[in-house]
Amino acid sequence: MITLAGIIGSGKSSLTEILSRELGSIPFYEPVEDNPVLPLFYKGNELAAKKRQAGEKDATNPYAYLLQTFFLNRRFMMMKKALQSRNNILDRSIYEDAMFMRMNTEMGNATQVEYSIYQELLTNILEELNHVVPSNDYNLMILIKVSYDTMVSRIKKRGREYEQIENDPSLIDYYGRLLKYYEEFEKNYNQSDMLVIDGDKFDFVENIDDRNHILDMIEMKLVDLGNIDCNEYETLRQKRLG
Repeated sequence: MITLAGIIGSGKSSLTEILSRELGSIPFYEPVEDNPVLPLFYKGNELAAKKRQAGEKDATNPYAYLLQTFFLNRRFMMMKKALQSRNNILDRSIYEDAMFMRMNTEMGNATQVEYSIYQELLTNILEELNHVVPSNDYNLMILIKVSYDTMVSRIKKRGREYEQIENDPSLIDYYGRLLKYYEEFEKNYNQSDMLVIDGDKFDFVENIDDRNHILDMIEMKLVDLGNIDCNEYETLRQKRLG
């Protein structure tokens, strides 16, 4: 299984689509368009921030736990399907979900009780997945790193109203915090091999040379892991380069 990781606007979904076409595997996308909780979560963040500014120190986002549980349940379903054949691709990691829940708890958007229940549920899910695939030796995590400016520019370009800092100034702090959590995520991740891509340097969506370079990096890593062999790699490369 291949998993994409990266902050909002890093290009996870785009690379998932590109890579699944390249490998002829199945993409599994994060539930955003059919997620009824996400707009409520952003509104809840805004309301909680205003309450805290007004002196209500214990104000939480009533939708934080609901959102992360929604994502966790969907991720579990997708992972079980993705593990049924090789090199299928998820456009976000279950470990990122856990990071988001921790961040929301530390920000005060979720309670410690909610966090404890979430952690217990996550532990049970990971134990079930370990019964399906007892080793992560053949899995690959691809982390796309982008700067704050790149992130905000791409968020603005895709135009989801509830993500725009112009509509909700509290998102400036939220996005800044998120970058720091991703730095920690990169440093501490040890569940499988990780490949880090510089999303500021390489525009794999618009620039074909950058895309080919990134696909070469990923496919060489898959060869190292034994997920594809050298002949498959050469076939993919020649087909791509014409």
